[in-house]
This record gives sequence, structure tokens and C-alpha cells, in this order.
Amino acid sequence: MTCLFSMTPQAVGIVDPVDKPAILRALAERFAAGWGLDAEAVLERLEERERLGSTGFGRGVAIPHARFPGVARPIAALLKLRHPAEFGAADGLPVSLVFGLLSPETSGVAHLHALAAISRLVRDQRTIERLVDATSEEALFSLVTDATDRDAA
Repeated sequence: MTCLFSMTPQAVGIVDPVDKPAILRALAERFAAGWGLDAEAVLERLEERERLGSTGFGRGVAIPHARFPGVARPIAALLKLRHPAEFGAADGLPVSLVFGLLSPETSGVAHLHALAAISRLVRDQRTIERLVDATSEEALFSLVTDATDRDAA
């Protein structure tokens, strides 16, 4: 089994956004940095999806996601927030970790499988704690890639 989404080190960041709009903008900028995408176009798609309902997963995690033209397979970005922020999660808790996912416009089941892979990753409290405790972008990237490689094996 292979990993269901790709991530680059440039798509991972430790950031200071204070609210949901700023979080989505920071996430769009990480997609731009990591994947060479237009940040404004990514932001527009993420905001469009978010208007349908919050992607706040719970337990301090949000998973904003959208379908996006021009990507060949599901791609991900990750933000660790220096200070938890309100995101409208179902459990009412602020978020500290934000996983973004963009999938090809025509992907049906691949998008759902990639979302499921991220949700499995963040269901594990120990993984969440390790990500929250990470002190560098490199450590965050390593923790995610190690976990997804282990799950794909």
C-alpha cells in the first residue's frame, strides 16, 4: 500500500494566525510554497468548502480540504499553531494542528481515502501530542512522514 497523499517539507509550517480566516490564508500560503500553487486560488477553494461547514475535526485538529484544478494526486500541508485558535470544531475546542488537503477535481474515492488517512493519523492522541510538542518544521514533517510510511507498510 502506498501513502494516500503527498507532502513536501515546504508545505509544513509553525505559524501565528489568530483566527479561522488567517489560518486558511496561512494554509493556502503553505500550499503555494510547497506545491507552487496560486495561494489566492487555493484560499478561495478552502473558504468555499469551509462555508459548507467547519472542517474542525475535534481534539485540537482541523482538516480543511478541497478539490483543486491542476493537482495530479492528493497533496497535503500542515500548520502547527503557536497559540490554539477557534475554528468552529464540533467539540468546541480551539485547534493547534491544521492539516490541509487538496485533491484533483475529478478524484472521488482518492480524496475520501486521503481524508481518511489524515483522520486516522490524528485520531491517535500520542501522535497529536508529538506534533503539538514538535519544535521545528523539520520535526513536524518527519513525524508525519514516519507515521504515514508506517501506516502504508
